[in-house]
Amino acid sequence: ELGWPESVPYLDRPPSPLEFYREWVSPNKPCIIRNAISHWPALKKWTSAYLREVVGPKVVSVAVTPNGYADAVFQDRFVMPEERQMPFMDFLDIVEKKVTSSNVFYVQKQCSNLTKEFPELVSDVQPDIPWMTEALGKKPDAVNFWLGESAAVTSLHKDHYENLYCVISGEKYFLLHPPSDRPFIPYELYQPATYQVSEDGSFEIVDEKTADKVPWIPLDPLNPNLELYPEYAQAQPLQCTVKAGEMLYLPSLWFHHVQQSHGCIAVNYWYDMEYDLKYSYYQLLDGLTKAVKTL
Repeated sequence: ELGWPESVPYLDRPPSPLEFYREWVSPNKPCIIRNAISHWPALKKWTSAYLREVVGPKVVSVAVTPNGYADAVFQDRFVMPEERQMPFMDFLDIVEKKVTSSNVFYVQKQCSNLTKEFPELVSDVQPDIPWMTEALGKKPDAVNFWLGESAAVTSLHKDHYENLYCVISGEKYFLLHPPSDRPFIPYELYQPATYQVSEDGSFEIVDEKTADKVPWIPLDPLNPNLELYPEYAQAQPLQCTVKAGEMLYLPSLWFHHVQQSHGCIAVNYWYDMEYDLKYSYYQLLDGLTKAVKTL
């Protein structure tokens, strides 16, 4: 069944594990769930003052770019951000515009940074989402903490995870494509590179010479170049806004492009996907798409 809804549906309460698996995970359909995290202390506690008090001088990993695009195609490279170690309070000074910078800063390290770099905050949320853990029969592989500027944009990509994305404050803006849009979404191979700050404070792009090329999507779905990528006109994006207190279920293999309001705080849970028939279908579609392009 490849008929996707024209908008992302809402649930007014968290479902039972069986209901969630049957109605959403198994058919690989997204939804926004209200009242799933309303009991979290973080919704009231995570003010800037509280974060300063609890995390404050601790040194954390911050992604820094000149343009807000980390892990994105730029100048025919797949460019990763400078990963800067800095006191969390200094990062908050930049987000709150107490300190001005021409660069864009984003706490977005996706290695379960909530549990590894911000363990002081875990008790304000949950180490996992119990009904999802029961539905899938496994704990999350990673729990990530996100906080950044509105200029920080996540380029179009997909993940091999069942993703529960919870917004604590502010808003996240998602543009989504189902896996069935794969034939209309361009992939190309790019030399991986990293932003590095030179002595005068400007950024240079330094190639990771020993690394394999990275397949990535060069297209900006907000301003697609249909002359270069005419197939994309046939794609059917869904757009949704996830507000504070809401949770987005983003199914595995769905393409997503993400923006945010300034200073938005979020926590997401990555559960490894099942490599079942859905994955086999996607691999078949991906292989056919590549084969057609060579004809």
